[in-house]
Amino acid sequence: MRDLIFAPELIAMRASQFFIATLKEAPADAEIVSHKLMLRAGLIRRLAGGIYTWMPLGLRVLRKVEAIVREEMNRAGAIELLMPAVQPFELWEESGRGPKYGPELLRFKDRHQRDFVIGPTHEEVITDVVRREVRSYRQLPRHFYQIQTKFRDEIRPRFGVMRGREFLMKDGYSFHASFADLQREYANMFATYSRIFTRLGLKFRAVAADTGAIGGTGSHEFHVLAESGEDAIAFCPDSEYAANVELAEAMAPVKVDAGDTVPMVSKATPEKTRCEEVAAFLGVDLQCTVKAIAVMTQADADKNKLNEFVLLLLRGDHELNEIKTQKQIGEFRFAREDEIVAALGSKPGYIGPVGFSGRVVADRTVATMSNFVCGANVEGHHLTGVSFERDLPMPATVADIRNVVAGDPSPDGQGVLALCRGIEVGHIFQLRTKYAEALKCCFLDENGKEQVMEMGCYGIGVSRIVGAAIEQGNDERGIIFPATIAPFAVVIVPMSYAKSAVVREAADALYGQLQGAGIDVILDDRDERPGVMFADWELTGVPHRVVVGERGLKEGQLEYKGRTDIEATMVAAPDMPAFLQQKLYG
Repeated sequence: MRDLIFAPELIAMRASQFFIATLKEAPADAEIVSHKLMLRAGLIRRLAGGIYTWMPLGLRVLRKVEAIVREEMNRAGAIELLMPAVQPFELWEESGRGPKYGPELLRFKDRHQRDFVIGPTHEEVITDVVRREVRSYRQLPRHFYQIQTKFRDEIRPRFGVMRGREFLMKDGYSFHASFADLQREYANMFATYSRIFTRLGLKFRAVAADTGAIGGTGSHEFHVLAESGEDAIAFCPDSEYAANVELAEAMAPVKVDAGDTVPMVSKATPEKTRCEEVAAFLGVDLQCTVKAIAVMTQADADKNKLNEFVLLLLRGDHELNEIKTQKQIGEFRFAREDEIVAALGSKPGYIGPVGFSGRVVADRTVATMSNFVCGANVEGHHLTGVSFERDLPMPATVADIRNVVAGDPSPDGQGVLALCRGIEVGHIFQLRTKYAEALKCCFLDENGKEQVMEMGCYGIGVSRIVGAAIEQGNDERGIIFPATIAPFAVVIVPMSYAKSAVVREAADALYGQLQGAGIDVILDDRDERPGVMFADWELTGVPHRVVVGERGLKEGQLEYKGRTDIEATMVAAPDMPAFLQQKLYG
């Protein structure tokens, strides 16, 4: 198990020969815990917005993450290469992504006025490599990966390395003769990523995800679980089901017979425009209300499609899922007030489906409701006792267009859903033929016939993992790193190293023993007060600390304290190397 803890190339060192630059306070513009602690611990320093220098301590952490990623990718059969950061824009035009990617794609011209970009990702470049080098089915499958700096010109870089403009990423790309073989490699990468995040010592979940702008079919995200995470994850505690809330299916509830229906009545609801306000004013449960959201579909010049006014219906306590909705009606935007008035004769806040003859899309939950409250399409009024088939037709489109909520039935039928927050640190895609077709990346099959290659894409945010690990592991004293990626595994803190020969001799002896055992150790031989040294190593997240002092040595003992331990433990000096090895390797 030793290779699971420390990379063999790591060497021991003395603090006086290293560079430690901790701060008592984080800069005022640091927003989240990881950003504050990385700056205070001297892991990074800001150069420009979203661009950071990795300082020596931080680089050690980054390299440990990188080493684990590289070892597992090699173990999985992927082949490492290194592609240029600078890419000709014509490749992006050829793939069709250039005009669509937007201002995050940093473009520039060289001295010959040719267009180039700084690569935010490398689908185009690797596809160009493979279409030039691979011609026969006998050369497939192939999986290439790199660990390289990317650049995305974020409009508002924030959260330190969590959403920077320049970042370190592992991106891999596989090429296949068949979809079945792509699925095999996809499963291989799912298992590989699971091993990587397990070795990194992180609490994580793999969740089904939307493919987004990158395209393709199947997709999974890997999230480090943390309350500060930007992404909401739906999971079933009683099964393996997990999905990003953007994708998690909201199951259709069983329709309950409401019994005798009450007549539809228009009631005055002055200045009550939100479902919560209307429900409170009328004395009904929020779950008995239906909100109407007016949207306009976007015109599609290629298909000659016109803009269309569409009414979306959700239960009052539910939220619209824009990704699910887009899959039902295509690209859309929220309607302007003048468009709403023109279509429904009322201002927003009082609109509803009754009397509307245009396109209506109802969420599955709404389709099971009766005797509900909705807007009357008259300013200052809402309707009560509304039921489908009697007061308005059942919408032609009934679909899942809402976000799931805690307590919803799990789509796998194994229980109910719970919600947590996560930080996306990895993403795998089945790209299929999107880029291969656009870039004419083909091979000759067994019959000599040209076929388009199937592709997979697999990314890990190497630098983002460092921030995510800190978001997951921290306390009032600083960072709590997993042992696998801490800047050092063990720190030896001698009391009065420069003044006490006894302490110096014992500290040097232990240092040499641990170094000889291959343990990643640093000896703090600085002329600092004990409190300063303790604070520095707690702040930087070193998991194991050994204090060497004259008082303990007189009794033949050294003091051990784990980063999260409440109390220190006294250990016989000769036993300390074995004690630490047990702590480190189990």
